[in-house]
Amino acid sequence: MKPLGKEVFNPLDKTSLAESIRDHLLKRPVVQLPPDRFMGAGIYAIYYTGEFPAYRKIVKTAPSNEKAIPIYVGKAVPPGSRKGGYGLGADPADVLHRRLSEHASSIQEARNLELDDFQCRYLLVDDIWIPLGESLLIETFKPVWNMLVDGFGHHDQGKARRGQKKSAWDTLHPGRPWAEKVEQPNDKSAEQITKDIIAWLGG
Repeated sequence: MKPLGKEVFNPLDKTSLAESIRDHLLKRPVVQLPPDRFMGAGIYAIYYTGEFPAYRKIVKTAPSNEKAIPIYVGKAVPPGSRKGGYGLGADPADVLHRRLSEHASSIQEARNLELDDFQCRYLLVDDIWIPLGESLLIETFKPVWNMLVDGFGHHDQGKARRGQKKSAWDTLHPGRPWAEKVEQPNDKSAEQITKDIIAWLGG
């Protein structure tokens, strides 16, 4: 019989599991982006410490602090997961490192960002728990590049993306060669996106 007015803790509850994954990630050391090569799949958080005006609010939080606000969080899953399967038991190789390296390349190509201003922390996670961990990270921190400035995680898809609108990220941080070929401008200018970010972060 349940005690009146009290919830019974279930360690296998999805929220409890997600919180465990998140908390383990936030205890990991902060390293420069990209880190040295390693093997495995999992989740990660990227932090910004530079002087781009729109991000001043998150720069004030030290990345080494577990409560620091990441600018972006994400996941890298084993082969097969993106094709509708779970990828369970698949060899992940260096999928997480490659994802972080791709992000580093995007930042290097942006004309108004410096790679030295970015750090990350990452956690190797068993296949099935990776999406759960990423979802709670997004819900907890609401990172600006996940929630508001879309496009950072996009890849070059050749002609398939040329007729689409330019992403908010590529509008604000131009420089990726393939994104320069996207034909339609974003609905918002870089100035409007900047104002949205400042309002989103609370001034």
